Amino acid sequence: MTTGPGEHTAAVAAVLSRLGAEDRSRLLAVLAHRFHDLDLAEDVLSDAMVAAMERWPEAGTPDNPAAWLLTVAKNRALDIVRGDAVRARRLATLRIEDELVAGEARDHSEELVESFGSARIPDERLNLFFTCSHPTLKTSEQVALILRCLGGLSTAEVAAGFLVDTTTMQQRLVRAKKRIRVTGIPFRRPADDELPERLPPVLRVLYLIYTQGYVATAGPAHVRPELTTEAIRLTRVLAHLLPAETEVRGLLALFLLTEARQATRSDAEGLPVPLSRQERSRWDSSLIVEGLSLVTRAAGEPGSGGYTIQAAIAALHAEAASFADTDWKQIRVLYAMLHRLEPTPMVALAEAVAISRSEGPRAGLRALEEVGLEGRRPFHIARSIMLREVGDEAAGAAEAERARRCPGNDAESAFIDL
Repeated sequence: MTTGPGEHTAAVAAVLSRLGAEDRSRLLAVLAHRFHDLDLAEDVLSDAMVAAMERWPEAGTPDNPAAWLLTVAKNRALDIVRGDAVRARRLATLRIEDELVAGEARDHSEELVESFGSARIPDERLNLFFTCSHPTLKTSEQVALILRCLGGLSTAEVAAGFLVDTTTMQQRLVRAKKRIRVTGIPFRRPADDELPERLPPVLRVLYLIYTQGYVATAGPAHVRPELTTEAIRLTRVLAHLLPAETEVRGLLALFLLTEARQATRSDAEGLPVPLSRQERSRWDSSLIVEGLSLVTRAAGEPGSGGYTIQAAIAALHAEAASFADTDWKQIRVLYAMLHRLEPTPMVALAEAVAISRSEGPRAGLRALEEVGLEGRRPFHIARSIMLREVGDEAAGAAEAERARRCPGNDAESAFIDL
């Protein structure tokens, strides 16, 4: 039985879909590194996808689809540069002027693709991580670029994840790309002596992406699993690219051990479920095993820091058979260590909760007096719980009302109202 054009087109679409975020980000990174222009790289990769939809149904899907796309995108970029004097002058310094010779504008992708197997496509994603997280960029721009360029999310998806409209996110991306272009941010891995300064912003961006998914700052849902999943995927990529970096493994361990509880953190109505009430038998044991292995290794290495400490805390929760069996004294020690490294109010709040669990709610309330997070929902929730545990129901209810009035997601607000 013969197949029609529609079936061929559907098959091509399926192949392109299977390429996924991993291949797309790898191709984009190669193009961005070569042409030092994120806009150009995104445009020509999109053009290559369109070309595939037009050509593959008739010519057949190539053996190496990613290599075919890369070659077509590269040729398209060269065509654009030939017609843009400003780009041509800028890119001449990148030593690709030999490819801008007149008469080379023909599409020779078919000639090159056989010798450019997918296994030979260089992995330039590490360069893109550091470009997108350069200190010159604002944090909001760093987050948006990593999700868009390395995560493969559409602008609309990035906007939805951070609860802004698509136009606002598009403007943020445009500003970030312009800043990269104008300031000449390099598309390269930092030198070894630069890495200690440049890696923390990358890890911070991944942490922000995960935490926004773990507890949404606003909107109807308590959790955003698409963001936590993407943060884990990106951190796995980074761990593969930087296998010697302890804190990358520590961050991945933290994400995995936290993600292991994800299925139990909301009930059937989407309302939050406190850790004390979660059904531990439903925690993801495979993620726990992997996370414990990573944190055990990271904790014993030089270079372990705040993310590894947080992963160690998550490990203690994962290893406890029940909430009552949790080693809160050790958790308090770890939070004290973390507070010395990162003396922030949110770490102080977490330490106060650990004090409450290990020494009693009155000690926890005294610790909260030093936190200074009035007007933040987590502070008032913690204070409400501690006040009720010492028997002051009226004060606890008043703190819960203060918590409900603070900014936060709708599901959490509904839970506080119960």
